[in-house]
This record gives sequence, structure tokens and C-alpha cells, in this order.
Amino acid sequence: MILYPAIDLKGGQAVRLVKGDFARMTVFDTDPGARAACFEAMGFGYLHLVDLDGALSGAGVNHEAIAAIRAHTHLPIQLGGGIRDFAAIETALKLGVTRVILGTVAAKNPQFVRDAVRAFPGQVAVGIDAIDGMVAVQGWVETTDLAALDLARQFEDVGVSALIVTDVGRDGTKSGINIDFTGTIADAVGMDVIASGGLAGVEDIVALKARVGKPVAGVILGRALYDGLIDPHEALSLAS
Repeated sequence: MILYPAIDLKGGQAVRLVKGDFARMTVFDTDPGARAACFEAMGFGYLHLVDLDGALSGAGVNHEAIAAIRAHTHLPIQLGGGIRDFAAIETALKLGVTRVILGTVAAKNPQFVRDAVRAFPGQVAVGIDAIDGMVAVQGWVETTDLAALDLARQFEDVGVSALIVTDVGRDGTKSGINIDFTGTIADAVGMDVIASGGLAGVEDIVALKARVGKPVAGVILGRALYDGLIDPHEALSLAS
């Protein structure tokens, strides 16, 4: 299992939200590059970045911060937020991002995902963000009538490198990963599934690994890591 420490970017700063609510935002670092270097020093092998401004506006905003993160670490990076056309994918890859995460555009135009996978093989993941099981888009401010599981199944055998599955209602709450929600999707598709939203501590890593069914390939570490509730060495040991 791969652990992905998250850096959410707003106005060039590393922040954390609660349930995607910008009114409940905490700034953790004004230097996201240094934060990335810190995560690498802890022993993590991958970074998860979200351009929150981009998710809201529909176009990438935090390019300078992403470039700074790339300059401070050799870790592979996955990036989501506002990536909704080929130009945005190309820009992200030129910044040194390893793979992009398509969220809103995947829900609204699944064919775009298929086209992107053909154009950028191995460099496209899909983010499925859900509120009560229904897909949320536009930076989580809009909920659709599309079930997360139904969207996941649309990308079976397409060539998507991974699905990042987020329970929005738990994100930033440290209330625990939604094991059932994540596991249901993991069991239903052939691609790797990464759990996100609400990780509380190493017990979530243990629970994800212990569940019966297809293994969950990874998990996003957010607020609990920033608040010091997770020992990185213990978490990495358990994950491996």
C-alpha cells in the first residue's frame, strides 16, 4: 500500500479544509516546497497535490507553488484540481507532475478521460469525490445525480492508472476512512483504488489492509498527519 501525504494549495500556501469548506480552512505552511521536502525526509514515496483554486475556477492557478514543490523533492507527484483540458494536462506535466487527476471533467465528460489516457498513457488518474455516495464536482460545491460506483465502472479497462476515491463528508474531519465505501468501489473495478477523506490514524491503514476483498492500493494522509496524530515511520511500516 502506498501512502500519499497531501498538500492542498490555496493562494500558494499549504492548507487543509474541513469537508471541502473554504470557511473552515487552516494554513499550515506558507512554503509548500519545504513541506514537500519534509515529507520526503520522513520516508514517503509519493506526493498528492490539489490545486484548490484551480478546482473552483476550472483552471490551474498554483503553478508557482507546484514548481517550488518539484524543485524541493524528487518524489513522484500526482496533481488534481482544475485539470479539464489537454492544455492543462500538458502544463502540469511540464511542471514535473508525474500524473494528473481528472475529477470534474471525468464526471461530466467521461470520453475526455478515454482520450487523455490514449494521449498520456500511464499519466492519468481519476478522482471520484462523493457526498452520500453521489459524485461531487466543481471543488465539491455541486453534487450530481451520478453514483460514485457507477462513475467508477465507466473507466473499467480504459487504462486509467488509479481511482482516488474521496468521501467528502469525512474529509478533514479525522473521523476515519469510509472503509465500506472505498472497499465497494475497489471490489467493483480492476484498477488501483486510493482511499481519501477522514483518515484518523494508523488504525485506518490497518483496517484497509485487513478488509476482505481486493486490496486498496493506497491512502491519502491529510489533516491527521499535519496535526501529528500519525507517526510516519509506523504508518509506512504498517503500509508495507
